[in-house]
Amino acid sequence: MSEIRTPRLVLRRWLDDDLVPLSEIQADPAVMRWIGDGVPRSLDRTAQDIEDWEEEWDEEGFGIFAVELLGSGELAGAVGLYVPDAPAEIAGQVAISWRFGRVFWGQGYASEAAHAALEFALQDRGIDRVVAACRTGDTASANVLDKLGMQPEGVTEDSVHGYDLRLYGIDLTEYQD
Repeated sequence: MSEIRTPRLVLRRWLDDDLVPLSEIQADPAVMRWIGDGVPRSLDRTAQDIEDWEEEWDEEGFGIFAVELLGSGELAGAVGLYVPDAPAEIAGQVAISWRFGRVFWGQGYASEAAHAALEFALQDRGIDRVVAACRTGDTASANVLDKLGMQPEGVTEDSVHGYDLRLYGIDLTEYQD
């Protein structure tokens, strides 16, 4: 499957033209505050992210989608699936993640895109369980996870960055589309 359409969004594979808009999103400290080390990313680092996401698509049959607005074609962010190396409690499982440009916050795009990505994982790819890690204090992401029906499964420490992560999970048997 190369793309998923929702009422307002298109989730698709990455194009060369996505590099600059995504790098602008990832250069925003507010966007990156809860992601990884919290440091804004350069154009080169963003190019590496896209390359890594595309490699995951090739290796796993899933990955992080580019998210564009259906009406305008504007790149709004990224959402999708990946296999984390850490924390140990979810390493090697399929996880869901997203990031959106600040101008797209508060409009329901993250929930809409994450719902489509979760449905893709559970129904189209036959993945029977999806997990997520959300930094303690990131209430916006926690709200999206709640809307997806993902259940809190404990708290752990990010061994690299030293902050607390709340872990979530959902099984196919619990999923309600």
